[in-house]
Amino acid sequence: VQLVESGGGSVQAGGSLRLSCAAPGFTFGNYAVGWFRQVPGKEREGISCINSKERSTQYADSVKGRFTISSDNAKSTVYLQMNNLKPEDAAVYFCATYGLKHHSLACGMRRTLYDYWGQGTQVTVSA
Repeated sequence: VQLVESGGGSVQAGGSLRLSCAAPGFTFGNYAVGWFRQVPGKEREGISCINSKERSTQYADSVKGRFTISSDNAKSTVYLQMNNLKPEDAAVYFCATYGLKHHSLACGMRRTLYDYWGQGTQVTVSA
């Protein structure tokens, strides 16, 4: 499964970006997709995920109320809308995916759940 992130860039604090995670030729229908971020010297942090079948979502406390994850299964793309960005949101953002177990209603944000990863996209937020 190839995942391609895009949409990163540089914004001022308070600004918005929308990240995309595309999986050409792949169907997310029975997969969970997560967004992670990493800054140098720190572990990769799970910030949001979506169960593409049930459309259930989860968010880390640090982004709740500011970030929104969504899935367009027809386009094999998952989005992360990021509003009211803060300097501490600056990081390399990665999307990842894993196959859902039967009857799974939710998604997880533990890094070890995920089997396939994108290459990452840089987000810079200036004060």
